[in-house]
Amino acid sequence: MSRLLGVEEALLRVLACVEAPAPVEDVPLSDATGRTLARDIAALRTQPPFANSAMDGYAVRTADARAGAQLAVIGESAAGRAFAGRMSAGQAVRIFTGAPLPDGADAVLMQENGEREGDALLCREAVSPYENVRHEGVDFRAGEPLLLAGRRLTPRDVGLAAAANHASLPVHRRPKIAILATGDELVPPGAPIGPAQIVSSNNFVTKGVVEAAGGVAVDLGLARDDRAELARAMARAEGCDVLVTLGGASVGDYDLVQEVLKSEGLALDFWRIAMRPGKPLMLGRLNRRIVLGLPGNPTSSYVCAVLFLRPLLRAMLGDLEAGADPTVFAVLGTDVGPNGARQDYVRSAMSWGADGILRVHPEGDQDSSLVGVLARARALLVRPPHAPAAAKGAPCRAIPLEPLGV
Repeated sequence: MSRLLGVEEALLRVLACVEAPAPVEDVPLSDATGRTLARDIAALRTQPPFANSAMDGYAVRTADARAGAQLAVIGESAAGRAFAGRMSAGQAVRIFTGAPLPDGADAVLMQENGEREGDALLCREAVSPYENVRHEGVDFRAGEPLLLAGRRLTPRDVGLAAAANHASLPVHRRPKIAILATGDELVPPGAPIGPAQIVSSNNFVTKGVVEAAGGVAVDLGLARDDRAELARAMARAEGCDVLVTLGGASVGDYDLVQEVLKSEGLALDFWRIAMRPGKPLMLGRLNRRIVLGLPGNPTSSYVCAVLFLRPLLRAMLGDLEAGADPTVFAVLGTDVGPNGARQDYVRSAMSWGADGILRVHPEGDQDSSLVGVLARARALLVRPPHAPAAAKGAPCRAIPLEPLGV
């Protein structure tokens, strides 16, 4: 019997399918959040473009603004309406937050530290040079690098690009991922269900993984375990970068996906790996299209999508950390037994301890068909091959399935 491929080696082979990131396109800022930046971008302007006030108050000269000093208020500077003149000795200008600092001023006296009567201002406290002043370029300067290629753009990144005067950004085109669920037993939600049938759910889960990772999901629907129907369904993946099949990739009498793909010219790389759940994972190439066959069991399909499809998509988008270790440090919330020969991904609850350390609590039933257990899980506890039994409180590694909160 041939050796099963390890998870790490399988991931390297999946990522090696990406010969180059997807082509580049410019998108307006309104569409840039969640996209992956294709080129480094630099500031097109200096921010702030002038020294301005960090407070409401009075622009003053520190040489004049001593405690008890009286100054003459000669004008006003507001955001978008700068004071046009120049301040001289003994003068002050009423100023508001964000307004340009007038020529001649070098500090801002906070409003509550001054007492005004008409055009006369009494300084209750002295100010230091550049107190309450934001200097020109303190945020960034024109030409300064701001965002690097490979970064998945957050709303904060897009705000930074806007402040730097970018109206659009170069990003990688979203890869198109065709999803084909297979099996005589499957019916769509809401359809009549026969006595030996189940409702298809993997296609919806996989679509969600694809879209969350930055791809475009193309649902090819359901295909029965029939060679001709499978071939017709697979042909609908034309124009897509990846074909993801769900189920049917093993070697049972009704597992026809691999057979049909080979008849169409599939160059098979591997189809079994040493992990649980998810052993019957398939990778190959059909012409220029990458083919990733996920298992049919819901949990197996989802775990493989997280471990392999998501990094594949990120690599296609030029993410430099596409193959990075997704695990975080945690401790066991309960005792666990020894593991077998395959790397195990244990569906688990997850919580923060009073000590600020994550704790994972494996669910009791780990059957890969249980969608209820999968939906409750917040993390995958990673158990390496042949890991010994471990006691509650022992260190471990886990993959969060949702963003971590504190």
